[in-house]
Amino acid sequence: MILWNDLTFYSLFGLHKKVVNVVHNLLSSHDSDPRYADLDVKARVAMLYLPMIAIIMEAVPQLYDFTESLNQRGRSTVITADDYESESSSMINQTVAMAIAGASVPQLSRPSSFLLTPGTGRQYTTFSAESSRSLLICLLWVLKNADNMVLQKWFADLAILQLNRLLDLMYLCVSCFEYKGKKAFERMNSLTFKKSKDMKAKLEEAILGSIGARQEMVRRSRGQLERSPSGSAFGSQENLRWRKDMTHWRQNSEKLDKSRAELEHEALIDGNLATEANLIILDALEIIVQTVSVTESKESVLGGVLKVLLHTMACNQSALYLQHCFATQRALVSKFPELLFEEETELCADLCLRLLRHCSSSIGTIRAHASASLYLLMRQNFEIGNNFARVKMQVTMSLSSLVGTSQNFNEEFLRRSLKTILTYAEEDLELRETTFPDQVQDLVFNLHMILSDTVKMKEHQEDPEMLIDLMYRIAKGYQTSPDLRLTWLQNMAGKHSERSNRAEAAQCLVHSAALVAEYLSMLEDRKYLPVGCVTFQNISFNVLEESAVSDDVLSPDEEGICSGKYFTEAGLVGLLEQAADLFSMAGMYEAVNEVYKVLIPIHEANRDAKKLATIHGKLQDAFSKIVHQAFYGERFGEDVVEVIKDSNPVDKCKLDPSKAYIQITYVEPYFDTYEMKDRITYFDKNYNLRRFMYCTPFTLDGRAHGDLHEQFKRKTILTVSHTFPYIKTRINVTQKEEVILTPIEVAIEDMQKKTQELAFATHQEPADPKMLQMVLQGSVGTTVNQGPLEVAQVFLSEIPNDPKLFRHHNKLRLCFKDFTKRCEDALRKNKSLIGPDQKEYQRELERNYHRLKEALQPLINRKIPQLYKPILPISCHRDSFSRLSLRKVDI
Repeated sequence: MILWNDLTFYSLFGLHKKVVNVVHNLLSSHDSDPRYADLDVKARVAMLYLPMIAIIMEAVPQLYDFTESLNQRGRSTVITADDYESESSSMINQTVAMAIAGASVPQLSRPSSFLLTPGTGRQYTTFSAESSRSLLICLLWVLKNADNMVLQKWFADLAILQLNRLLDLMYLCVSCFEYKGKKAFERMNSLTFKKSKDMKAKLEEAILGSIGARQEMVRRSRGQLERSPSGSAFGSQENLRWRKDMTHWRQNSEKLDKSRAELEHEALIDGNLATEANLIILDALEIIVQTVSVTESKESVLGGVLKVLLHTMACNQSALYLQHCFATQRALVSKFPELLFEEETELCADLCLRLLRHCSSSIGTIRAHASASLYLLMRQNFEIGNNFARVKMQVTMSLSSLVGTSQNFNEEFLRRSLKTILTYAEEDLELRETTFPDQVQDLVFNLHMILSDTVKMKEHQEDPEMLIDLMYRIAKGYQTSPDLRLTWLQNMAGKHSERSNRAEAAQCLVHSAALVAEYLSMLEDRKYLPVGCVTFQNISFNVLEESAVSDDVLSPDEEGICSGKYFTEAGLVGLLEQAADLFSMAGMYEAVNEVYKVLIPIHEANRDAKKLATIHGKLQDAFSKIVHQAFYGERFGEDVVEVIKDSNPVDKCKLDPSKAYIQITYVEPYFDTYEMKDRITYFDKNYNLRRFMYCTPFTLDGRAHGDLHEQFKRKTILTVSHTFPYIKTRINVTQKEEVILTPIEVAIEDMQKKTQELAFATHQEPADPKMLQMVLQGSVGTTVNQGPLEVAQVFLSEIPNDPKLFRHHNKLRLCFKDFTKRCEDALRKNKSLIGPDQKEYQRELERNYHRLKEALQPLINRKIPQLYKPILPISCHRDSFSRLSLRKVDI
């Protein structure tokens, strides 16, 4: 009774370190006392310490937080100090005292009586890590040695809040006793030794007089006052000289430089303690599950149990513990599937991540248990609704997270586990006749592809094009996981922006917006919102890829997906605004207009006049800036990549297999005649492109270039799988066509091109005199090799013998007629633009033009008689009754 009276006093004003040490030493003596070796005896002794659990539960806000990483910061249940003080409780009463004295267990009152009445306005003092660790060891000792029936009865009488407090303590125990490993002990040993040497050096410096001890203490005290996070007038207590137990100058009683054997022994003890602590927690969790499984409010407690269990899986554990942990996890999921498949989506996500992590373990037994747990999770989900869409999505998302964050990830071991899961599905007789095996096979195949691509990403950080291709394939693998596909599309947009690929970055955001719209239309029934990705067709034909038409598509309102900030109206607006800005930076102002066509109805419905004013201002700027655009960048290294700069066919057998070859050639958009009526503006002719054309000059004897009469040209037409621009810069070629032009056809194309250049330069607004004069000089200048006159002399001086060339001959003749007319127009335009200083230059151009026209006159006026032969015989008398004009006449 004296002990608990002391604990009662200290619990009112904060547990004291000395009392904690007393209790810890008492429990240690019980373990070493041979009189308590019998388990039944030890259980009776443990029952004496049951009130201590309640006291430790009350002290949870004071305990040191052993969680290390930010994502684990905080505990499994969010309980504030006010929560702990809000629940009514009383002092230890006579019934409890009788129980401690040896009264039978059924006479115990509600465990809430163990909790002490809190004092109002009480200030908590946080325990040190050492004291908190000692308290938690005491907790584990009681849980381990107490009789299971006693614990079950005690747990049954606890309120829900109190059970959550206990689970909170267990969560903290897992972090406290996590195995750190040999390297951690070696690192601590070296850091302690280094710190001691540094302190010794400072002390020597003070003694030798380079800096006075008093000045040193004042300096450190002032510096600490400035940096003190607590705002205390005394700063940090560690630098106060009069606190001898806290000063830097105190001697370290422990041996600093420990031997290898000592370090290994400490690591072994730490590992054994971690295993024992987690096994005790696992036993206690099973007792809690048995206790609350028959109560009405079991869901809130079972969720906390699963969180503690998942936390143990996330920490470093022994193979022995994990085998038991996986067994408990499988039993819990099998008995209470609603924990994962009805409400708590994050629990399913966490469990999938933990299981996948252990599926990549180097220890075979751990992989076997983790694979079995993951397979049964899929099976359980499938049995609920003939589909395990939730597990598919969470496993896929977890794989991406695992590969991207885990340092100890092993690709090969994970592949083995995936093969094990596939074997389970193939040999499961109960589900053989269902679609389950095929769904598992599809999932495993998809995971293999994502795994390969994600791992390869690390190998291609210096190859931006390959990196984008891999990210594209990963995003493709997440086609049925909208949250992850959206994430990877945004990742791609970020990579494109880093390389100033504005158009591709904008396309990624358009696809993101289309994806959001597709799922948002399932959640929101608002007429002003886009009905899905089909609304975005005018921006890009490719957005139809985001259609949610697959059998694996999840319903966002039922499955708890699409819950991120972007799957909202505000998120959709944000994505479209970013896309519009990128299109504007890329100079694609027509696409800016199409994006705002989707945004304007949303702002109109919300009566957002300010946003509408901003949008219409940007549209005014966009329409005034529809000018020429150009994109070009060359980002290839020279060591392992060799660039083939011509467009000739490549013999792959002659290439060096240790090098990467890239063939680069200039291509132009290619359109059929019927397309040109809709491709009017410059933007139309350079957006949503799928067909491209490049030309390769050649001669019949193998040379690339020859005389005019022997110069052939090969036109290659390429069709790609998606329209440019797309969410990536490289798109696969799906079709290749070749057209061979004869020398006269090459000449016709050249003359047509020169004529078009003259027409464009003449009618350009505003006029560009320099461009006009450059085109004129190339057309009528006397120093131009293979100029228009030479072309005419080669192909028009004689009528060809081959009748098949008659029409080509006539077409070239008409091209020269048009060419001379355009030259005359260009000269007239240039004369109106030049100043007095260029009068002589104008007269020289005109003289050259007249000489060219005189030389061309006999060539372009000669007609081929055969082309003008009448189709019908000429008759003086036409007999309308005989209908000769409609009859076919053989010539």
